[in-house]
Amino acid sequence: MAAPAAVQRTASPPTEHCSSAACPAGRGSESRPEDFVLEFLERELGGDLQCRKTVGDLLTTLREENRVLEEQVVTVSSAVPPKVSAALSAAEEARCSLEELQRRERLVSNMLHQHLQGAQPWMDNLGQILNQVDTIERHMKYLRCLQHIEELSDFEKVLTQLHWPIISPPTQSLTPTANCQEIGSQLELLVTQLLALQTSPMCEIMSFEPEWYLTQVLMWMGNSSTFMEEKIQPILDRAGAAISARVELCRGLLSLVQEKVASDASRLLYDDVLLSHLVEEVLQFEKELRSNQSYPAVLPGLLHLLLEDAVLQKWLTVERKMAVEKMDAMLSAEGAWSSQYKDISDMDELKAPDCAETFMTLLQVITERYRALPCPAAQLKFLGLQRELADDFRIRLTQVMKEESRCPLGARYCAILNAVNYISTILGDWGDNVFFLQLQQAAVSLGDEAFLGDLGVMEVGRLASLEGSLFEGLLALLDRLKGDMMGRMLEWTMREITEKAKPYCQDRWLSLPSQHDQSTMSLSSSACPMMLCVRDRLLHLHQVLSLSLFQLAWQGLADRLDNLLYQDVILSNHFSEGGAAQLQFDMTRNLFPLVKEACIILCLNVGSAILLRNLLKESEEETRHWASAEDPPPESALNELGVYCLAPCDVLILLNLRASWPGQ
Repeated sequence: MAAPAAVQRTASPPTEHCSSAACPAGRGSESRPEDFVLEFLERELGGDLQCRKTVGDLLTTLREENRVLEEQVVTVSSAVPPKVSAALSAAEEARCSLEELQRRERLVSNMLHQHLQGAQPWMDNLGQILNQVDTIERHMKYLRCLQHIEELSDFEKVLTQLHWPIISPPTQSLTPTANCQEIGSQLELLVTQLLALQTSPMCEIMSFEPEWYLTQVLMWMGNSSTFMEEKIQPILDRAGAAISARVELCRGLLSLVQEKVASDASRLLYDDVLLSHLVEEVLQFEKELRSNQSYPAVLPGLLHLLLEDAVLQKWLTVERKMAVEKMDAMLSAEGAWSSQYKDISDMDELKAPDCAETFMTLLQVITERYRALPCPAAQLKFLGLQRELADDFRIRLTQVMKEESRCPLGARYCAILNAVNYISTILGDWGDNVFFLQLQQAAVSLGDEAFLGDLGVMEVGRLASLEGSLFEGLLALLDRLKGDMMGRMLEWTMREITEKAKPYCQDRWLSLPSQHDQSTMSLSSSACPMMLCVRDRLLHLHQVLSLSLFQLAWQGLADRLDNLLYQDVILSNHFSEGGAAQLQFDMTRNLFPLVKEACIILCLNVGSAILLRNLLKESEEETRHWASAEDPPPESALNELGVYCLAPCDVLILLNLRASWPGQ
């Protein structure tokens, strides 16, 4: 039989092959598929390879095993992906949960940080209030202690028995008391007790209340002035003494106050608040002393005590510190860049933002504090501080301006420009003020290096002849900043106008018909977008800029527009006779009068603007009345203002576009 023979030939005994010992080295360890099949058949069938039944059973068994294996493979292959997928899904959910937790953590952290930042001012204020409450509580305890001591003392009775102090004419003759020695002993004991009480810490705290003892001295001066002039002065005059009783009393009281103020000032050098309070009270005392009490200016008061090196330097340091803190507050305030007079047209010509006005008020208050100092050298130190603060404020304005430079027509950018112009205007006025001119002469005569160190001989000569100003350097920096900001604003405006002017620049000037071929000439349609843009921008600039800045703005805009038309229209095109006539008509009858007359209307003062608006409204409502000979037409009123091209309706539109009116 062929098939078994073939099997028999395939399954030849192993003795017909080379033994493992006779094979080359390493080949005995190799496993071939044929060897595996032979071994399997030998093991399963033994020598009975020709038995069909055995082979059939073997084939059936192998097929069954193959089927089982296939089912297992399918089962495993179908079970593993869902598990892997489930594991991946669980990992993805865990990752998403972790990211969500991290996001929530960041959110909570940010909210907590914002809350802490928002609560910090409240905490600071609460801390200050608690400190004030603590101080008041200590004061109350001290006052209660004083009240108790006063109840236990007989001190006022002793003074009354001694008829002291004498602050009014006596109602009865003064005779020595019988027990004068005993009363003197009691007074000595009480004074000793008061001196012991004064050394206590609480009494030291309460002794730093200059308004109390300064006010008390002024009251003594005022109450005793009539008595001194009516009763004591005649006695001195009869004795030939060329002195004033009232002045001598003031000098005596001042000697006590001077000692007290000098002592307080030296102990308050490390307390900014109390020292500042002492300075304010001394300045107020000096003012009342010279005005209400008519104390001679040649006699020293208290101001010379503030000129001690340590006190003066500390005063300057406190002024600088408080001014910087106020600058930070005023620039970060909510209404820092809006004008408090924006609804009052007559008071809002400079359109100064609130921060600029507050800053200049701060400088003015500093001036009022040091104006009365009797030493020009000390006054110059405060003037130097003012110049330093003004330059610091200029730098801060520059920083804010750079943040807003991406929108030069924005409200804040224009407010910064108004602030620079306002400060420059005020400092320019200060340069012509008599007080600052006197300080200028003092700086030259003293050779003050802080003001003259960087100046040449010519500049010093100009200051000496009052041609220059101590604010010239600062004014130059402010003018440079103002010029840069104005230039950036105009360039931004011209960029928009140039875009709108492209159709007009590219008009067919060479092919326009002659003027004789047209019945009437009208404005070129391609010029309308440019004209409207010019009008809108001029109106916006008038609304947001001060009057002086608006004058500079429209003049600068006119120069740039003139150059644009010359370069991009005239030099870039060829013109027929009709084209040249049309260009002349557009310019002389439309653009130039439009800008000029619009500026006239926009720059009218409030009173004239109100009258003109009322006149035009009446003309619009009662047109028939203008036909009478009694009432002049509205055009005559416009002609008186130099307005010839704008129609009354257009003028009314411009008036209604003004930024504000009284009562609005």
